[in-house]
Amino acid sequence: MKILLQKYLFERWWLSIVFFILISIIYVFSLGSTHNKINQIIDWTLLSSGMILLIAMIWQLIKGKACIYVMQGGVLMFGFIGLSVITSFMMMFGPDTDTFADDLTIPANIEKDYPVDLSSFFSNEIDSVRIVDKPNETFQLYNSFQPGLYEYDFWLKSNRSGTLYLKAFEVTKDVELSSSRLKEKSSIKIDLTNGEITRFRTDDTFTIYEGDWGKSYLARFEVWFNPDDFGGEFKVLEKNYVIEGWMR
Repeated sequence: MKILLQKYLFERWWLSIVFFILISIIYVFSLGSTHNKINQIIDWTLLSSGMILLIAMIWQLIKGKACIYVMQGGVLMFGFIGLSVITSFMMMFGPDTDTFADDLTIPANIEKDYPVDLSSFFSNEIDSVRIVDKPNETFQLYNSFQPGLYEYDFWLKSNRSGTLYLKAFEVTKDVELSSSRLKEKSSIKIDLTNGEITRFRTDDTFTIYEGDWGKSYLARFEVWFNPDDFGGEFKVLEKNYVIEGWMR
């Protein structure tokens, strides 16, 4: 392994540059893709190629090869700056390729709610929804700083510790949303509440990837509880919200 690193990463210093540029080109051409799995692989490969180039830079600096170090550093820095500009441009002005919500309609005969907008954090609306204690177990969804990014609160009375998390489904077709990441990103650690209704909240945002900005559809959010002690996980509550997907 050490010999391979020495031969292909450090001595043939130009290989790390070529690899980074090649993956960057593939990334740019993938920006219009709707295949989430492929996009995730490309994203991680791009990050890995950047790390490889950074390691090669550090090695060249240690060996006193300042010219190669500067060259690799310039490629890495300007490469990521360029990719950031291109990605931002595509998000704002690029073609709309996410067709998930194009043929979806919001049923009129189903009870539904709308997420509270966190951009009005200092308003009375947020104070009345988020801070005031609730008499019963309930779930509240919030719009975060971009469409498709969400947070939530859950008021719960529990005599068991465990983990609370979400599942989400588009209502009309019962398609599960963001199944690969939602459980992890929406998880909240639950402690004993001593017989009282207690508010638990997410520490970060979670993302619904299906759909696009400005294309609203109805999703069923299910709150699930996985206890630490015994027994399997079970659904606590469900609630319908009109949401939008995040624009990649």
